[in-house]
Amino acid sequence: MSGATRIGVLTGGGDAPGLNAVIRGVVKAANQLGWEVLGFERGYEGLLPPGAYQLLDHANTQGILHLGGTILGTVNKGSFAAKVGEGDSRRIDPDLLDAARRTCEELRLRGLVCIGGDGSLSIALQLFEAGVPVVGVPKTIDNDLEATTITFGFDSAVAFATESLDRLHTTAASHERVMVVEVMGRHAGWIAVNAGIAGGADVILIPEIAWDFGSVSRKVNERYDTGRRFAIIVVAEGARWPGGAIVAEATGEGKLGEVRLGGIGSRVADEVERLTGRESRCVVLGHLQRGGPPTTFDRLLATRFGVNAVRLIVEGRFGRMVSHAPPETVDVPLSQAIHRIRRVDVKGDVVRTARALGICMGDG
Repeated sequence: MSGATRIGVLTGGGDAPGLNAVIRGVVKAANQLGWEVLGFERGYEGLLPPGAYQLLDHANTQGILHLGGTILGTVNKGSFAAKVGEGDSRRIDPDLLDAARRTCEELRLRGLVCIGGDGSLSIALQLFEAGVPVVGVPKTIDNDLEATTITFGFDSAVAFATESLDRLHTTAASHERVMVVEVMGRHAGWIAVNAGIAGGADVILIPEIAWDFGSVSRKVNERYDTGRRFAIIVVAEGARWPGGAIVAEATGEGKLGEVRLGGIGSRVADEVERLTGRESRCVVLGHLQRGGPPTTFDRLLATRFGVNAVRLIVEGRFGRMVSHAPPETVDVPLSQAIHRIRRVDVKGDVVRTARALGICMGDG
């Protein structure tokens, strides 16, 4: 083995545009210091003995800045699955944590950069508590981490959802239909409300606001009665059905992992058509929101996060997560960054803007 200072990096949880930009930022910043970077494959699974990793350098990270996905691979299940519900996690088997720690020690890692969302960062915290010198980088298209103003991947997801709404306007108008667009976001409505406003939606339904079909139907009928014979409804996958029930594709009972949300869009379309008599169709954007190249904003944010993760290792400030606090990149304790879902403020500027534009939020 080389005698150079060595650090590690891994990507955990769901993929998001910008992961490769973080990896590149880590590698370039570390190489400037004369350090080596080991990229662990398939998330935390790569830490299990004997370790699954590759040496990352200029040659194999060149040209990845604009690529979606992650060159290291990722898993959100497996031995280290920690997320079990909304804002909750489970303790990882101490033997697994100890095995991961031994791998890091045998490889003489000065620090380990863990890139992920709430579940992945809860694993990072447990590794830190087990003696691994960890720093975290927040990642989620859902933008639902409380300890950072924004997460990379979110802007790219909103941009794609907005473009999709632009395209659906023409087919909705041509066929005089109601188009219901289901977007991701888990238990937060950030993608729905931002894309809905930017994409000219007429109705936006989010988890943070209780809604009913009376309000939605009135808005749809109003559109048709005033000569605009189509309507666009954006619904977040975590928006609760009137009465409070979560709509899910699978409950995850008997196995690790969160409830798999999905299906509310088609149910909304069916009910709107039944109540209004207007032909309705549903489009589920799904994992298309995770794919493709990151936007300029996400490339820059992800790169800044990667560089600042290396800075934390240089300074020996472990157990912390880089965070965006405009205009600076700062850092916060990992313990304050997890299990705290950042939701849309129902009285905040974004929702006030939507209402001022006449967008129906389903509650009046």
